Amino acid sequence: MDSETPAASPEDLMIAVEQLVRYVRSSATTASLSVAAASALGRLSREGPYRLTELARAERVSQPNMTQLVTRMERAGLVRRVADSSDGRGVLVQATETGLDFFRQRRTEHAEALRELVEELTGPEQRAVKTALPALARAIQQRRARS
Repeated sequence: MDSETPAASPEDLMIAVEQLVRYVRSSATTASLSVAAASALGRLSREGPYRLTELARAERVSQPNMTQLVTRMERAGLVRRVADSSDGRGVLVQATETGLDFFRQRRTEHAEALRELVEELTGPEQRAVKTALPALARAIQQRRARS
């Protein structure tokens, strides 16, 4: 940042993050998912199967809400419930191949939208974004690991 550019306030940063997320999400041409469904499908795609209660906890929603969400995603063919091989009474929720393909397609579309946006920045701004965003992701991971 040069001496002519005022420092952004936390509120300014939050507005920028909201605008960025909204822009990237709106860039997807694949079918739309709710934020909760996209988050849960993303977690299942990245981390593998979860028990419903664990998925609800990880996504910070109630178990009844997660049950409804999983049922809707199951009807759409994005996830399925399977027996937990480590506990015959337990059930796991896992992404289907359709769900994995959907997740990968949306991730690709979002990454392309972000790449195009970053390309419009100056060289120093591009370097700042490419440093700041991974640093924020690390801070989030560290904070979650502590809690």
